[in-house]
This record gives sequence, structure tokens and C-alpha cells, in this order.
Amino acid sequence: MPSRSLRVVPLATAAAAATLWLAACGSSGTPSASPTETTSSSPAAAPTVTVTQTQTAPPVSTTSAAPGLAACAGSSLRITVDASQANGAAGSDYYPLDFTNTSAATCQMYGFPGVSFVTSGDATGKQIGAAALRAGAFTKVAVQLAPGGTAHAWLKVAVAANYPASKCNPVTAHWLRVYPPGSTVAGYVSDTFNACSYSSAPLLTVLPVRSGKGVNGVTP
Repeated sequence: MPSRSLRVVPLATAAAAATLWLAACGSSGTPSASPTETTSSSPAAAPTVTVTQTQTAPPVSTTSAAPGLAACAGSSLRITVDASQANGAAGSDYYPLDFTNTSAATCQMYGFPGVSFVTSGDATGKQIGAAALRAGAFTKVAVQLAPGGTAHAWLKVAVAANYPASKCNPVTAHWLRVYPPGSTVAGYVSDTFNACSYSSAPLLTVLPVRSGKGVNGVTP
């Protein structure tokens, strides 16, 4: 795809989890028979994103590691998926969601984005299947974004075809809805995915935000 509770664990556990993600992103493998998640797409050129106020938003984290610095508003972030850094392994594809600060003020991102497949690229879009799970083995860190600065969060998309049709009810999704951490304003990224419309077949897992653009093989 081209350019979508939390528990903090000890550093050693997070490091081990990060190693597993690195291994998955850096090597190819055969999809498992019973995956936890799924997705497949054919990345195209880096898409543009429309940011729109939505009527319904997921719970957001209000905890911040840097008190006094405002959270980055969804309306001041450009959200893209960098297909050039995408990779696939073990029945899943991995995409970096990049968030660029388009405002004139420094802001902060902290925590997990909310990501889901939706039926259209605006507030009328209906969610398709389950929203992204959080990779809770990775700790949240505060990321400051100066004007023009970029942060990223990795999105794991499992291959829908790994699920029986009776448990997946396969459909084609053309949009990702992305809520930046702490924001009730969503961004919409256009792309094409093979998705599952049943929430019992979750395809998406998201990692917490980190500074800079996502780089193939480096997580989180």
C-alpha cells in the first residue's frame, strides 16, 4: 500500500518484541494457517490525504510525557502511507504511516493512532471489519513535531485470504481512516486492500508513534 487499556511492559520485553517485528519486516515467509490478522494490497504512488472532522471518534490518550506542549491536531497533520518503505513477511504486510506537521507551531504526538478500514474518504464512511489492535509490547514515547516535522507509526496488515471466507466475508476496502493520538479529527488515506468485513477476523495492528519517517526494517 502507498505514500491507519494500553499496557507498558519492561524494557527487556519491549526489546524482545521489537526484535520479532524487525525479523518479520526484514524477511519473507509462508503465511500461517491461522493468523491473528491479515491484508494484501498493491502499493501505488504516494496518495494524498483528506483531513475531515468526524462525528464519531475512538478513545484517545490524554497522557503526555511533556506537559504544556499541545497534542498535534488531526487538522494540522498530513497523513501518508510510504509504499517505498513497505515490506511483507509471514502472511502480513507492514506499512509506515507518516504524520507531517503542517501548522506553524510545534506540537506533540504520544501513543497509538486509531486505524480502521472505511467505505469512503470522509465522515460518512462506515467502518469495515475490526479497528486496529494495539501492539502493547511497545512503550509509548512523546514525539515533538516542529513545523514541517514528521513522525510515524507502523501498521501491520494481515493477509485476508488466510481466513476462511465464512469467518472473513471478504470485501475490497479503498480507504484507511486514521486518528492521530489524542485527536478526534481523522485523516483518510486512499488505497486498495483485500479486507474482512467481519470483526471476528481482525487484520490490522498498529504500533505507537516514533520520530522521523518510517524506514523499512526499523521498528518501532
